[in-house]
Amino acid sequence: MSERISIEKVIQIYNIDDHFLNDLIASELLHPETENSVQYIIYEELPHLEKFTNWHYDLDINLPGIEIIHKLLGQMEELRNENRKLIQISEKFRDWEDAEF
Repeated sequence: MSERISIEKVIQIYNIDDHFLNDLIASELLHPETENSVQYIIYEELPHLEKFTNWHYDLDINLPGIEIIHKLLGQMEELRNENRKLIQISEKFRDWEDAEF
């Protein structure tokens, strides 16, 4: 089982509003696990929570804005990965004129 922290502890440690955290979960930006009626956040999702919390509290970005920013950043990362793959493929064929057939 992956390491995790209870939502109650997350609210306490990060000093965030429980409604904000519930909104993040409802919009599927966070994916808690439930065991014995206790919800947990997986440690791997904590960097996302920290980012969303910073955007909301420090930059005053509302939930729809957070959703859009998160989606756009994800799309940018996908495009970067695709670009890297295309560069690697194109490098294989850079000297195709010198190739012996």
